[in-house]
Amino acid sequence: MEQVEKFIHWLNDNIVWGPVMLVLLVGTGIWLTLILRGLQFGMLFYALKQAFRPHPKKDDGSDHEGDVSHFGALMTALSATIGTGNIAGVATAVVTGGPGAVFWMWITAIFGMATKYGEGVLAVKYRVTNSKGEMSGGPMYYIENGLGKKWKWLAFLFAFFGVMASFGIGSTVQANSVAQAVHSSFGIDTWITGVVLTLITAFVVLGGIQSISRVSSVVVPFMAVLYIVGGLVVVAMHFDLLLPALKVIMHDAFTGQAVAGGVVGTVIRYGVARGVFSNEAGMGSAPIAAAAAKTDHPVRQALVSMTGTFLDTIIVCSITGIVLVMGILQSNGGAFAVPTLKGAALTTATFDAMLSGYGGWVVTIGLIFFAYSTTLGWCYYGEKCATYVFGDKSVPMYRVIYVATVMLGTVLSMDMVWAAADTFNGLMAVPNLIALLLLSKVIVQETRDFKAKRASGELDY
Repeated sequence: MEQVEKFIHWLNDNIVWGPVMLVLLVGTGIWLTLILRGLQFGMLFYALKQAFRPHPKKDDGSDHEGDVSHFGALMTALSATIGTGNIAGVATAVVTGGPGAVFWMWITAIFGMATKYGEGVLAVKYRVTNSKGEMSGGPMYYIENGLGKKWKWLAFLFAFFGVMASFGIGSTVQANSVAQAVHSSFGIDTWITGVVLTLITAFVVLGGIQSISRVSSVVVPFMAVLYIVGGLVVVAMHFDLLLPALKVIMHDAFTGQAVAGGVVGTVIRYGVARGVFSNEAGMGSAPIAAAAAKTDHPVRQALVSMTGTFLDTIIVCSITGIVLVMGILQSNGGAFAVPTLKGAALTTATFDAMLSGYGGWVVTIGLIFFAYSTTLGWCYYGEKCATYVFGDKSVPMYRVIYVATVMLGTVLSMDMVWAAADTFNGLMAVPNLIALLLLSKVIVQETRDFKAKRASGELDY
């Protein structure tokens, strides 16, 4: 097993998350930002309003094609993205890549918003109705229907990697982090946590997208507000450490001196990898949820999808990263030193030290809800990918295997789990990024069409 783990780490460092992948991920976001003329900056507030404000009564969206509302689709996507990557993943990046990794998470998110927007446009435009009358969409469909049948092999690869990734980022990673956090905070055996997580996951996922959306629409806002408020309280209580923490982050981003021995590439690699793991921009997972939305135009839901990256990384991940660096500086007399703890344990210990009596609870409760919601969202993603590869009849078997891997994740090595998850995240991103680049003209055309229809009054809001 040790040799397998070493090979996976080598594969990630040199191939899957090597320089080519980093350039492809960030480069796609930069390209889309340029051809869309910085749409993620100019239309961010409008996008947020679309996501959180109910539609006007004269057009409540109920007559539009789709399975769930804009908000429901966003919450389903956020349920899958706001997860342990925001707590354990950021901590892993800070320990392994250095505090500068936080900066590269921000860069990944800024350009990732354009990537997430493009994914949303294509997901709705090329979605199809399945045999059950439900919407099915995502990279496998916009690759096949947008690029043509000759590209179906690429669509198949994405869907296959998506199935495998769901067992990593979706179930085992989340369950592992929760089990470790609960054991650290309450002394409960990991297998007991595994049994509880397995049962409550099975209870919800059997209801499909409607059930997942309903639960996510309650859990996601609650957990996000709880964690953000807790983090802001920590920052306010130790405000004198905020500026020094930001200076360390910015300096290490371009020197790599804090941890990586002066290797800036290591800082960037962990910042981009953990950023993508958290917000999933470019991976192609979120558009699977976007395709289920009731909407009058692909661009409207794409704008809503875009806000997911902003909320996930610019807001939630920043809270974790800044608090971690502040805590490390405080415990080392103003200097950055590599902590002995890692993952969720580091974040829990830092919050607890800086918000005595409450901080550990904020992280532990947040982590439990984060991980549980991610497990639900990724079950839907994996199910849609499995349906594309194996057909509708594979759904019951997929759900059984998925639920079983939740239990498995609580007893596996954390390093092994994270490494394997990184591998399949990277593999599923490649087909999706290729499709985004080849279909970028379609994204621009749909954007112009939406703006023209809004200007003419054909679209009322």
